[in-house]
Amino acid sequence: MNRREFLTRSAQVTVAMAAVTTGVAPMFAQNTTSPLYRISLAQWSLHKSIFGKKIDNLDFAKTAKSLGIEGIEYVNQFFKDKAKDEDYLKDLKSRAEGEGVKSLLIMCDGEGQLGDANEANRAKAVENHYKWADAAKFLGCHSIRVNAGSSGTYQDQQKLAADGLHRLAEYCDKLGLYVIVENHGGLSSHGRWLADTLAMANHPRVGALPDFGNFRIKGASKDKYGYDLMYDRYVGVEELMPFARAVSAKSHDFNDAGDEIHTDYRKMMKIVLKNAPKEWDATGRWVGIEYEGGKVDEMAGIKLTKALLEKVRTELA
Repeated sequence: MNRREFLTRSAQVTVAMAAVTTGVAPMFAQNTTSPLYRISLAQWSLHKSIFGKKIDNLDFAKTAKSLGIEGIEYVNQFFKDKAKDEDYLKDLKSRAEGEGVKSLLIMCDGEGQLGDANEANRAKAVENHYKWADAAKFLGCHSIRVNAGSSGTYQDQQKLAADGLHRLAEYCDKLGLYVIVENHGGLSSHGRWLADTLAMANHPRVGALPDFGNFRIKGASKDKYGYDLMYDRYVGVEELMPFARAVSAKSHDFNDAGDEIHTDYRKMMKIVLKNAPKEWDATGRWVGIEYEGGKVDEMAGIKLTKALLEKVRTELA
């Protein structure tokens, strides 16, 4: 064995030992045959079918598997009264495991503002999320997705939301869960505001779920304090990716070539991959399909988004 071979093999052994010791393989140590990212399904893609009773929440994993998708992201609205129902959660978990589908996260809405200006209301909102964190842990998820709703000035909202997120992260840390925030209305649709708020929360369990399409508040260009709400989606994702634990591939409309007409997926996925943190590796490198269009039905929209993500993945690989 010459010196070059010796150094190469030594480096490989060092990387392998580091992965075993820490439990998380660094990005450069990944198997080169592994995909650049894995594709999951956000349950909101099926909200019309679920609200319309065409698909039962318990069949979410089965529906995802039928589409060739093996990672799922739940929405709490579809089993709102079941967070503490042990039998229901056991059934949900059993069905996912039976289909060979991985439960990844629960998207939590309607539990109060984590950045509420009223101290008591903020504390209550934090506590309201505990049951969903417990449910996520039981299902085998890595995160709960929350919102950073607040009120007041730009700076006030940052401080308040950061406080609520930090408190919730302290609870989730005991469960080994991340608290990830989506750009999802209000100032959270302002990429810089959200990135700075996550940093201000100052907790390793606080992260982001960058969404390709939520960087604009409908019908508004500025908020009442004069802050720009017409935010560039590519800039926003680039700012949030260092905090990302999962990624939301929002889609609405497609052209004849199968490309999403509002988001350049090739450009966006290059940004995602370039700025991805090691924590995204640890949670599985999942990119979740979230179809919200209306020109084709939900199943067709999911299939189009999946095909586009697969095509881009092949091209970038």
